Amino acid sequence: MTKVVISQPMYFPWVGALEQIRLADVFVHYSDVQFVRGFFNRVQVKTVRGSEWLTVPLRDYHRGQLISEVAIDERVDWRSRHRETLRHAYSKTPYLSDLLSIFDDVASTRNSNLADLSIASVMALARYFSLVDGCRFHDSRNLGIFGSGSQRLLDLTINFDGTVYITGHGARKYLRHEIFERAGIAVEYINYQLSEYPQLHGAFTPYVTALDLVANCGPEGSEVIRSSTIPWKEFIK
Repeated sequence: MTKVVISQPMYFPWVGALEQIRLADVFVHYSDVQFVRGFFNRVQVKTVRGSEWLTVPLRDYHRGQLISEVAIDERVDWRSRHRETLRHAYSKTPYLSDLLSIFDDVASTRNSNLADLSIASVMALARYFSLVDGCRFHDSRNLGIFGSGSQRLLDLTINFDGTVYITGHGARKYLRHEIFERAGIAVEYINYQLSEYPQLHGAFTPYVTALDLVANCGPEGSEVIRSSTIPWKEFIK
């Protein structure tokens, strides 16, 4: 059994993105697809004032660009702003130094586009929580497999001899499950557990950057990254 996950890279994403990596034998950073404004260049941080956004500024963005084509606006000192927001928000957490070390490692590399920055942030989190062993990582830009929609996802899965394609909840709106079935590939959706852990600043929320898990729990935070999957027919019924 080979489980394949294909996911668009996001900037220091929520824990759910790490759930995908934990479940995968092969993880494909889906970087050469169209950028849509949303969560790809921004993420929420839990602060004493409520949730705040960390947003990577974009330069000369125009509709239709691929994530790998979107340039970062370096005219703005967003790195210092993000670091200060994180330092202040998590100043009373036991693993603040780990959080800042991860952020500094990613921010110190001058990535030319949003895809490279986001992939670097995802991989830094995955390494911290020891999720990289046993998983093969690839970038869709380098695979020479073109097309779009469900057919391209299927072709990528077949390329790695995948027997199970695992996806997040958003795919229920567009994924053509039947073409995977005809190819003998099972489709499963992540059954997010949204496991709680100690968290500052009010009621627990899982929908913040996974740096929050780093700051509050340290490496032991890997214990809450434990979601399972559910067959697609059961998920969408």
